[in-house]
Amino acid sequence: MNIYVGNLSYRTTEDELRRTFEAYGAVSSASIIRDRESGQSKGFGFVEMPSDSEALAAINALNDKEVGGRRLKVNQARPREESGPRGGRPQSRPRNDQNRDRNRW
Repeated sequence: MNIYVGNLSYRTTEDELRRTFEAYGAVSSASIIRDRESGQSKGFGFVEMPSDSEALAAINALNDKEVGGRRLKVNQARPREESGPRGGRPQSRPRNDQNRDRNRW
């Protein structure tokens, strides 16, 4: 089961996250999501546990529990929704560099 862990302290490491969940069973992976440019934690992550019963025990025990000075938000991760293309400009309004300065005055 893939588990979402939110409201993590920005100082929490992936090893600490793994150890927190290992108290409830085997952990396949533990990852903290980081900002691409700064490398700073975004305050949430994911833990994967192969046993659903152990994962549910971890969710029940850790949801709303204070860890690292923050109350964790722990639940079963939802599948990622497909979204449109990523980037700064919407696809429906292509940039027209040739006419950019036309209406400036």
